[in-house]
Amino acid sequence: MGKPTGFLEIARKDAPYAKVAERVRGYKEFVRPLADQELRDQGARCMDCGIPFCHNGCPVNNLIPEWNDLIYRGRWREALDRLHSTNNFPEFTGRICPAPCEAACVLNINDAPVTIKSIECQIIDRGFAEGWVTPLVPRHKTGKKIAVVGSGPAGMAAAQQLARVGHDVTLFEKSDRIGGLLRYGIPDFKMEKHLIDRRMDQMAVEGVTFRANTNVGVDLKTADLVKQFDAVIVAGGAEHPRDLPVPGRDLKGVHFAMDFLAQNNKRVAGDEIGASSALTAKGKHVIVIGGGDTGSDCIGTSVRMGAASVTQLEILPRPPEQENKPLVWPYWPLKFRTSSSQEEGCERDFAVATKAFQGKGTVENIQVVRLENGKEVTGSEFELKADLVLLAMGFVHPVFAGLVEQLGLKLDGRGNVAADTKTYQTSNPKIFAAGDMRRGQSLVVWAIREGRQAARAVDAYLMGASDLPR
Repeated sequence: MGKPTGFLEIARKDAPYAKVAERVRGYKEFVRPLADQELRDQGARCMDCGIPFCHNGCPVNNLIPEWNDLIYRGRWREALDRLHSTNNFPEFTGRICPAPCEAACVLNINDAPVTIKSIECQIIDRGFAEGWVTPLVPRHKTGKKIAVVGSGPAGMAAAQQLARVGHDVTLFEKSDRIGGLLRYGIPDFKMEKHLIDRRMDQMAVEGVTFRANTNVGVDLKTADLVKQFDAVIVAGGAEHPRDLPVPGRDLKGVHFAMDFLAQNNKRVAGDEIGASSALTAKGKHVIVIGGGDTGSDCIGTSVRMGAASVTQLEILPRPPEQENKPLVWPYWPLKFRTSSSQEEGCERDFAVATKAFQGKGTVENIQVVRLENGKEVTGSEFELKADLVLLAMGFVHPVFAGLVEQLGLKLDGRGNVAADTKTYQTSNPKIFAAGDMRRGQSLVVWAIREGRQAARAVDAYLMGASDLPR
């Protein structure tokens, strides 16, 4: 693949970031693309490894060695076709996916892996710039009507696939704009929202009808939905956040991360936010509880708002600086990582648990205790000043009220909608489930995979067979 000796001659090079002082002044994306020759060199590092573990490490099974080779040879249009054959929205994954494919790269066993994510992102960005990305309008209509509830990456992928084979697809979204957590969970500095808008333009031509501001189960009865459509896909995500029920939880200034992030995304989009309900980190000492991506997004947003300080707390111990590659490869390793937002300015503390929030009506500080082997260390309690506390501890299951309760769908042991990964059918054979609503909190790339596979299952259910890829 690529240049046979490329991995021996060329070092890994990532797409660079704008300097911290520059990028924190606004909410624009700050990753700077590599020059064409630099990207060609990175594609040349792809080895003729025989078994492409990267292909299996990628949830959508991207044909990574193929488009690496094509980029090395300057055949961008063909590389784009290969990329789109497995992934509806590589401009999303190329920006926000943690790249499990790179962890699975054979070169990662004893060297730095191929810069797969950067190559993927630049292929699709070049495709849009050159006008190569166009609607795929079906030649014939089937007359079948399908409802997709939830417009995140799973819902969008399912809707696009089904529209392309001639079904009439309506995509429902309870918020005022399409995109789910792509729109209102991920900050603009990681993924600008015009990327969603241009995909919507493409999907509209392909035959998808968008219905925002429609909360199925509240604004529209589920019985009416099931009656009006030949099949329904529920892809509403896992939106029930994990709470922290400690003393003082009801104090003002303690909020779920998504309330904070969604409101700021609306503000960046130009929406007016009333002063009485505005959540801002400006001039405040911010505590972010939770060490994952959502917590990192809270950090970057707080820094851009002008927080006085930002501290991130994680209940788990600090991971090792380097994983034991012979033990964990090709799987995603647990190791110490620093995100771009953490790099912009925050204190990080590990193996600490929150005992209480304190203040007179509004939070003023939090009480925490250190942990060792998961147990509290006697005498290790301390306080941190806190004007704003953001709970970013993940999500436990879908919201039951409305859609799930009215449909009466069977749940699995974790509270997700029960469905297998072959038929994606729920306890009601006319209703299918995909994405985080079925599998639990996960990655955007997993949501896209599930949306594509659920689309194939629905197509086969309605037509007896399907040519859509899994």
